[in-house]
Amino acid sequence: MDRLHRINPFAKRDEHSKNTIITYKVLTTVSWLLSLIVTIYYTVNAPHDGTFARRRIWHQNDHYHTAFRMNHVIASIYWVVLFILQGGYIAHLFSGKVERVNQASSVGSHFIVNNLFHFAFVMLFVRSHFAWAEVMIILNFINLSSLYFRHPGYARFIHTPVVSAPLAWTFVAIYWNGAIMVPHPTSLVARIFGNIFIWSILVYGLFFIVAYKDYTIGFSLSVLSAAIGVSQFFRQVIAFQWIFAFIIMAILFIATVVVAVPAATGKDAKLGQARAADTERAPLLGDN
Repeated sequence: MDRLHRINPFAKRDEHSKNTIITYKVLTTVSWLLSLIVTIYYTVNAPHDGTFARRRIWHQNDHYHTAFRMNHVIASIYWVVLFILQGGYIAHLFSGKVERVNQASSVGSHFIVNNLFHFAFVMLFVRSHFAWAEVMIILNFINLSSLYFRHPGYARFIHTPVVSAPLAWTFVAIYWNGAIMVPHPTSLVARIFGNIFIWSILVYGLFFIVAYKDYTIGFSLSVLSAAIGVSQFFRQVIAFQWIFAFIIMAILFIATVVVAVPAATGKDAKLGQARAADTERAPLLGDN
């Protein structure tokens, strides 16, 4: 068991060897650049290979008028901020503070896997392989969910760019890509199911806000709900989906503020029960 623990890259460790840290520095940087470059490239260019329809990322989004189509401006801003924050996380791997380097290394394996799944998703999505793209999203959702529940208490510089923001996007992307994948994605039946499933964003967000006092995932989901709401509004003014999206956005944003303000001022927001010491403490309440 000890041997398996030592060779398992996802095992939870408080300290890392010099060689392990060097490996994380290289692989996190390379995988992040791969994710960043392919996202930027296919935001401005369509692929030139493949047998199915080939479109840029947001052209795929705009081509299918599904119940989860997003406003590409808001979603793009979300990703620009996320990539910048992830660059900040990688910088902490090169920090002179041993504690920060060890914390950043502890989530390195999951971060690398997240980058590789995102790369695979983009490559499949722009080539209209939506079913396989959905598989990549679901696998990444499992990866990020495992990361969240195994490492719930790291400081904001790790938690937001590596854990909560990518997890929020992945959860919403399951519906975003899934709505495109299903037969007749713009049919009345698909819209009705969209009106129902969009409420899972609210339930999912409130779970983390109440149980973990995690205002970062609440804010991330409220932004993505706004992206859906704006897109649905401009598609069809007389419809439920944009109304639902804005209601979800407002509730999540208010709940986020209720938790974030007391946390920022050092006071305990009385939402849920705070987890007791070390690994069971709520995220972000002990930022370094």
